[in-house]
Amino acid sequence: MNIVFFGPPGSGKGTQAKLIAKEFNISHLSTGDILREKLNEGDNLSWQLKDIMSAGNLVSDEFLNKIIADKLISKRCINGFILDGYPRTKTQSDFFLSFIKSNQTYLNFVFDFKIDFKIVEERILSRSKQEQRSDDNLGVIKIRLDKYMKETYPVSQFFSTNFDKNYFIIDADQEVSQIQKELIKIIKKGLN
Repeated sequence: MNIVFFGPPGSGKGTQAKLIAKEFNISHLSTGDILREKLNEGDNLSWQLKDIMSAGNLVSDEFLNKIIADKLISKRCINGFILDGYPRTKTQSDFFLSFIKSNQTYLNFVFDFKIDFKIVEERILSRSKQEQRSDDNLGVIKIRLDKYMKETYPVSQFFSTNFDKNYFIIDADQEVSQIQKELIKIIKKGLN
């Protein structure tokens, strides 16, 4: 079973991805986790990644595509995957769709977490206080939400049109357990 999660930062998609991955015994692929994991591998790509990140640069679409492709064909994803934070751009989306087609991989579900941005701001600021994260301030949050609307939202809309029977909007302004129940219900119904 293969799933893509879309949604702005702070929408709860990462939390739900972990829960659903555990529930259905599939791999949770979070771009942030994958990049941190890659840094510790000691291969050629990890050295390139260290150079990119130490210079304060963003990881290119091409670089991220390569890392994601390696993960998707690994044993780790033999039972399926949830992509969380990928694809974020049109370039990543084009690569991903070409990749799954060439590897005869079926995309079972696309979940798009919708939530009011004011609630997102409150959630992230609350998380910032609990986890003492310096990158979770209002200025950075607004930049991240703006970037989401400019780059990722159009990608999610493309998926809504092209995967309409497998595309589901999730109201992310609910309790974690309520969202989890909704996702499990949709998945179980879709697998039957």
